[in-house]
Amino acid sequence: MTNSGFTFSISSLPFDENYRPADNTRITTNFANLARGDSRQENLRNTLEMIDHRFNALMHWDNPKGDRYTLELKIVSAALTLGGGADDEAFPLIEILHTTVTDRISGERSDGMIGNNFSSYVRDYDFSVVLPNHLKAGGGGAPEDFGDLHGNLFKHFLGSSAYRDNFRKPPVICLSVSSKEVYHRTANVHPILGVEYRNDKFSPTDQYFAKMGMKVRYFMPPHSVAPFAFYHTGDLVSDYTNLELASTIATMETFQKIYRPEIYNANSVAAEHYQPSLRYQDYSLTRIVYDREERSRLAVEQGKFAEEHFIKPHWPALQRWSATCGL
Repeated sequence: MTNSGFTFSISSLPFDENYRPADNTRITTNFANLARGDSRQENLRNTLEMIDHRFNALMHWDNPKGDRYTLELKIVSAALTLGGGADDEAFPLIEILHTTVTDRISGERSDGMIGNNFSSYVRDYDFSVVLPNHLKAGGGGAPEDFGDLHGNLFKHFLGSSAYRDNFRKPPVICLSVSSKEVYHRTANVHPILGVEYRNDKFSPTDQYFAKMGMKVRYFMPPHSVAPFAFYHTGDLVSDYTNLELASTIATMETFQKIYRPEIYNANSVAAEHYQPSLRYQDYSLTRIVYDREERSRLAVEQGKFAEEHFIKPHWPALQRWSATCGL
């Protein structure tokens, strides 16, 4: 199979209070999990309000009432067709978020960040099927080729005409820091990203994203209580505007306050030498309903879905392509 056999298609869906997940959306995705159950519309409305409030707090100049800006979010879905024929079925490969900022005073609409959240069936397969099977068989750590296929698919997506025709900059993915690592505060401070932290050891997630061609820096934004991991391909500080950076912080800090309140809604600020913990008890809860146990269980189910519908049917061809695509 050659690169020409890989065809990406992109679709998008507004993430607003009327959002309902598409049939092929990963249910463990941050935004999809909120849009379920009796409280779905209230969940979504409150989440969007939290995002707007945080964005206005970051972009506070010439904004005396803290309500100048509002964010719109779109869920961007990338599907991959392997063969290129009319009868070939597209597999839902990746979902990310795209933000757009509206200035209520001028009426101007500006591109925010593409990326933010990162959702991938193949990543679920790697972490919920490949890695557990490797450990059960007595292997230590992760397999040597762990994440190679996923990384190559992601890089191929970024180089595709589908991505280039729709987005003018590479994505930035903003995730929680690892609870297994210690992060050290530095003297470097950015006006939007905040205080930079460093980590002397790559976490498994850092290593996985490295295979996707992404570097990582850790920052604790102003008025946040813990650093975030920002995965990027170029120069995080120079390549993106304050508005773009603020849009990803506002979006992803809101999600993390809901999903990891022990870290991101803690009642004390991260120390100079900081190790996150999901066992920390001194934190506050948002009023947004979320079932973390269900999310963990569904990740396994969706990893098996990817194995059955994508990996197994196409494994020989995928393996050949992945082994040669960097040559």
